[in-house]
Amino acid sequence: METQHVLVSAKAAPCEKFIPEPSTATIDAAGNSRERSLFKKQLYETFSGNQITDSILNEAAKLFSENYGTWGDHSHNPGKPVKVSGHRLRKQYLPDDPSAGLHARVIADGVLAGSAFACRWKCAGKRICWITQLVVDKAYRERGLAINLLRSLRSDADDVYGIASSHPAACLAAAGAFASSIEKVSLDYAGENAGEIIKASPIPYIREASLCGSLFDSKDTTGLVCGVDTRFFVNHKEPLEALKSARETWDWPLGDLPEGHEYLLVMPARQRRTKSV
Repeated sequence: METQHVLVSAKAAPCEKFIPEPSTATIDAAGNSRERSLFKKQLYETFSGNQITDSILNEAAKLFSENYGTWGDHSHNPGKPVKVSGHRLRKQYLPDDPSAGLHARVIADGVLAGSAFACRWKCAGKRICWITQLVVDKAYRERGLAINLLRSLRSDADDVYGIASSHPAACLAAAGAFASSIEKVSLDYAGENAGEIIKASPIPYIREASLCGSLFDSKDTTGLVCGVDTRFFVNHKEPLEALKSARETWDWPLGDLPEGHEYLLVMPARQRRTKSV
């Protein structure tokens, strides 16, 4: 398998290089690594905020609308697909300041197979990198695309990574990309820092989210440990199936998932290794 990363810059022509990503190890919905047939070629592209064109947004919106899921019973449109337009992607998942936004996508054998959006901001002297959206085509899941997409967004200048998601697979991918595994995520760090970080976010749905779960409220009885109330009433059938699978493999730390809520991960960047002279 050939894995190709393309970094798109506003100041220079695209720089292409081949990076030896794992070529046979895959991550399934529960975070398991296993051998399976992969693609002949994976092309990872990373765009800075001012390189995210309407065309790129429309392609990402189509991928999202066809693969994200359906609205839940308590939503305004029960049973209907959750859809988004390119305009709404830009408005809700990217910051007003283009320099603070970024996007990564993966083309697998010529097909747009996965997409991720992120935003960076400063909080208490630290640089936050927050994943605002992550989706992988249903036909291309359980092949490690999500974790590699998130790895492509990492920077040595980042101090903290975060994500809020109703899907356990997204949490597993984020934990794998930023903290090595879901079991090694420090919930104490989230308990101490999540409130201040999300209130500083330039993304409205993150900034306005309410912290929920026993980590933040000892009287919480929902079964949620670490999450946010975003009033996002997506159907939980698929996420709950993924949660069952995750709990069979991992000591799942985030608890149950109430309607209208999302799991929350806030992770300090791993210490960078210094090369010995």
